[in-house]
Amino acid sequence: MRRLPPDLDRPLLIRALAEDLGHGDLTTRALGLKGAAEARLLAQAPGVACGLPLLEPILSLLDPRARVRLLCRDGRAVRPGQVLARVSATAPALLAGERTALNLLMHLSGIATLSRRFADAVRGTRAVVLDTRKTLPGLRHLEKYAVACGGATNHRMGLHDGILIKNNHLALLGRNGAEAVRRARGHGVPVEVEARTVAEALEAAAAGADLILLDNFSPAALAKAVRTVRKRHPRRLLLEASGGITLATVRAYARTGVDRISVGALTHSAPALPMALRLTAR
Repeated sequence: MRRLPPDLDRPLLIRALAEDLGHGDLTTRALGLKGAAEARLLAQAPGVACGLPLLEPILSLLDPRARVRLLCRDGRAVRPGQVLARVSATAPALLAGERTALNLLMHLSGIATLSRRFADAVRGTRAVVLDTRKTLPGLRHLEKYAVACGGATNHRMGLHDGILIKNNHLALLGRNGAEAVRRARGHGVPVEVEARTVAEALEAAAAGADLILLDNFSPAALAKAVRTVRKRHPRRLLLEASGGITLATVRAYARTGVDRISVGALTHSAPALPMALRLTAR
């Protein structure tokens, strides 16, 4: 997902601003700050920028005449002190929108930065790094956009656009993987099955699964599982690894020969990329 969906952003931005503003900015009101102001958006650490196009719609909700000049594109590497955007608006609008804008941009840029590091770590192997559904409620489309900006790959958007038979599904079917695959086929999308053992992976493959998610294997055990499954089922079958994979271990997993590596940390544990909005009177 390499484009921001503007139709989904506006309601989110309105709610985010309302959460912070409540009945109004008491500090700005008490100080009597009015008139026009300018601001620079600065990167404060190296990383990958993301979410910059959100800056103008946030400020325009507070000042319809706000103007934003972006000096960087989403997905670009940034350095400390780099000016990412220049802004002009009323002082109350800049002060009211500052925290909401920074919270979103820093969060998304953090995800893009971590995604870039993971993507770089597997470069030269056959594996691609995927995100998961482990996202903040209401922010999934933005967080998955950030993953793509960082160079990693989006998994399914939600329960509605992919079939992934997981342990809880299998538990309700008496761990009958073959029956699960039989029921899932014919819905117009590939069928993926989570496997905790080589035996479960072989059962799913024999039943006609299109993808096997090998969960919580060590790199050594994963390499053995990949060899076994591909030897028994030489047809093109995508193999995915997941479960506690970190930057320190992702290359070892990639070198096992899996096609995909899913990493929940891309969205649920990415540290924010520090940024600042510096204001001056105009």
